[in-house]
Amino acid sequence: MLVLGAFIIDLLVGDPRWLLHPVVVIGNAISRLERVLRKWVAPLAGLRLSGVLLTVLVVGTAYGATFGLVWGAGSLYRWLGWVFALWLMSTTIATTSLYRAAREIFDLLQAGNLEEARVKVGWIVGRDTQALDEGEIVRATVETVAENIVDGIVSPLFYGFLGGAPLAMAYRATNTLDSMVGYKNDKYREFGWASARLDDLANFIPARITAVLLLLAAALAGYKWRDGWSILRRDAPKHPSPNSGYPESAVAGVIGIRLGGLNYYGGQPSFRAYMGENLRPLEAEDIRRAWRLMYGAAVLAVTLGSLVWALATFLP
Repeated sequence: MLVLGAFIIDLLVGDPRWLLHPVVVIGNAISRLERVLRKWVAPLAGLRLSGVLLTVLVVGTAYGATFGLVWGAGSLYRWLGWVFALWLMSTTIATTSLYRAAREIFDLLQAGNLEEARVKVGWIVGRDTQALDEGEIVRATVETVAENIVDGIVSPLFYGFLGGAPLAMAYRATNTLDSMVGYKNDKYREFGWASARLDDLANFIPARITAVLLLLAAALAGYKWRDGWSILRRDAPKHPSPNSGYPESAVAGVIGIRLGGLNYYGGQPSFRAYMGENLRPLEAEDIRRAWRLMYGAAVLAVTLGSLVWALATFLP
């Protein structure tokens, strides 16, 4: 009921801008701890060990603070503990936020406003977006939607089912660490090593579950799920991430498009392996198809997760 209620809250209200989001708190804590650890710990213990300490502190604190807040509220009034648990759990899920970001870019493309679409897509991807044409804007958006079905929906639900709001928040802290320090550049290769490895491990099972859910959603929606299965088996291992290739290849195969290709980061080219077949040019409608698959996978994740949890709990 907690996970289902949190999912519904996210669908209804998303992340209100006026309400302080726990991820913002986690991000600020990471920034402050990074400065402290680089200054005082790294000269003595090295960057990698300092990064391990950062990961342990942030993830452990996220779990402990969430557990303590829910327990403390519940010790005053049981219903208050449920309210805090529901709210905190809902903040780990990003279905509505992901939809809104994709929808905004879709609407701009439909209106022919490429300049503003480039700006908006730059808010959700790390690559250079100043010179992207419509097809590349679509590709960037679809790739982000596909990848974030894992990070923003299935993984939080997965850990919510396993350990409630505290474990889901610990996952969100892990994912935030990876997005802030998990880079393979000179600054973060050693310091962000632990954060990147933990994020890979945390998403390993959810990413593969997501691929199956996407194929099921495609079958229910009348999309070409068999093509998705074929592309998934062929292309998922080609992705540089051990996890991102699964949702991206499944979405590419189901929709009938090709993702991946040449990106630029700070003016430097970086080629990412292709996912899917180049059967036709990318179009704005592919963004709509991607978010429909996202919603289908999200609903299936909640439904099937609830059934599995109920069976594991009530069957002898």
